[in-house]
Amino acid sequence: MKDLYKILGVERTADDTTIKRAYRKLARQYHPDRNPGDKQAESTFKEVQDAFEILSDKDKKAKYD
Repeated sequence: MKDLYKILGVERTADDTTIKRAYRKLARQYHPDRNPGDKQAESTFKEVQDAFEILSDKDKKAKYD
């Protein structure tokens, strides 16, 4: 399993605000609309979304940790 914290570039001790800030930065950077036709960026964007979905939900985050 991939390290979701590493995907977002945050420490395991990061709070919700830090996680959200990192997600927004990466989502903008790798968004398919900003990188048309770039399959690598699209793949990274999906990873970032999945990581944020888990780490932003307290129950899912607790299960992951």
